[in-house]
Amino acid sequence: MNINENMEDRRKFQNQRHDDARSEYDRDEARLIHSAAFRRLQSKTQVLGLGESDFYRTRLTHSMEVAQIGRGIVQYLANKADDTYKEYLPDIALISAICLAHDIGHPPFGHGGEVALNYCMRDYGGFEGNGQTLRILGKLDKYTNKYGLNPTRRMLLGILKYPVSYASLLNNKAYEVNRDKTRPFWLFEAKPQKPPKCFHNDDQDIVDFILETFSDEDVQKFTQYEEIEDDEGKKIEMHKRSQFKSLDCTIMNLADNISYSLHDLEDALSLGMITKQDWELHFKNKELLFNDVAGERKDLQYESILNALFQSSHERKNAIGALVNIMITSSEVCENKSGCSHPLLKFEVKLPNKVEALREEIFNIVLEKVILDENVQQLEFKGQKLIIELFQALSTDPKRFLPKPTLERWKKAANGENKVKDKQAQMRVICDFISGMTDDYATKFYEKLFTPTKGSIFDRL
Repeated sequence: MNINENMEDRRKFQNQRHDDARSEYDRDEARLIHSAAFRRLQSKTQVLGLGESDFYRTRLTHSMEVAQIGRGIVQYLANKADDTYKEYLPDIALISAICLAHDIGHPPFGHGGEVALNYCMRDYGGFEGNGQTLRILGKLDKYTNKYGLNPTRRMLLGILKYPVSYASLLNNKAYEVNRDKTRPFWLFEAKPQKPPKCFHNDDQDIVDFILETFSDEDVQKFTQYEEIEDDEGKKIEMHKRSQFKSLDCTIMNLADNISYSLHDLEDALSLGMITKQDWELHFKNKELLFNDVAGERKDLQYESILNALFQSSHERKNAIGALVNIMITSSEVCENKSGCSHPLLKFEVKLPNKVEALREEIFNIVLEKVILDENVQQLEFKGQKLIIELFQALSTDPKRFLPKPTLERWKKAANGENKVKDKQAQMRVICDFISGMTDDYATKFYEKLFTPTKGSIFDRL
C-alpha cells in the first residue's frame, strides 16, 4: 500500500512557487506558522489568566512545546527496529504542523469561552474548540478565499481529533438544567453545558474531503461512536463520543497530554500553587507509580522526583525533563481495535498502562490544585460571562455592531432559501468572529460596547 497516495492533495490545487524546494508538508508547516490564527495564540489563556505573570505558558508556547514533543515521539519511534509501521509515521514537518495547529480553534478564556459559545450556539449547531480548529484550517483562514489554509489531506486528518459530527453525538438531555428564569441568561452551571467532542455540522464538506480516499468500510469503522454507560452498563445522560483517531492524531494527542500534564505542573510549582505538602499528600501510597516506571533509573524514583521538584529551578527543570523523556521513550505503536485496513486509520500511538497511569496521576494533582482552584475558576467564569454578553449583543443587532468585514460575511451567509438554515449560518458567522478573538481583544471589545468610560469612535481594535 502506498501510504502517501492522495494524502498530499489539497482541496484547491495550488502550484508551488518558483524554485520552491519544499515538500507539501513543509508548506503546511510554513502556512500555519505565518497564519494570524497561530499568532493569536500568544494572547489566549492556557490555564492561568494572561497578565498574572510573564513566566508561565500561553496557548502559543504550549503549542510549541507540543510540537517539540510530537517530533520527539516520531523520531523515537522511527529509530526503533520494527519495520511494520515505520513507513507509516508522519514526516517531521507534518507532525510539527499538526501539533502547532492543534489549539488554534480554542476561543478566548480557555474552557470558559468554549462553554459560553456552546451555550449560545446550542440551537444552531453548537461550538467545540477542536471542531473550530478544523474549520479555521479548512475554511476560515484568509490564506485562500474559501479553503482556509488549504492544508494537505493528511494534515487535516491529523487535526481531526473527533471524526463525528455534532448532530450525531448530541444528546439534548445532557444540556437540561433547572434554571430559574429570573436569573440572567449568563448565570448557569457550566459542566452540563459542555459540548460533545465533535466537528461542526457546517464542516461536513471538509471531513468528506479528508475521508474520500479511504474505503467506505474503513470510513464506517473509523467514524464509530458510542453512548456513555456507568459501571453497571446503564446509559448516562451524556453526549455520545467518537471512538477512534488517526495515527498522526494520536501522536499529537499524546504529545498534548504529556505537555499539559508536565508543563502545567512546572508552572504551578513555580507559582507556588502546588506545595511539597500537597504533593506528598496526593501521592501518599502511590509512590510505586514512579518506581514501577523508573526501573533502574534513579532520577525517576519517587524520592528523587520529590526532592528535585521542590529544590532549585534547574533541579525542577531536570525532573520535568526526565518525566517528559520517559514518556516519549515509552510510546508505542499498536492497532486501535477499529478493524480498519488502512494504516493511517488502523494504528495508534499510546503509552503503556503503567506510564499512562503515572501521567494521569500527575495531571490529577494539576487538575485539583490548579485548574479547579476557585480563583482560576472565578477568572474563567468572568471570561465566560463576557463572551455570552458579547454574543447576545452582536446577535441581537448585528447590523449595528458587527465590524464591516464580519457584517459582509453575515449578510452573505443568508441566501433566502430557508429561514432556519439562514439563521444558523448567520449565528455561525458571529460565533466564528467571537471565537477568533484573543483574551485582550475580547476584553477591549466588551469594554467598548458596555463600559461607559471606555471606548471612542477613534478606537481601532
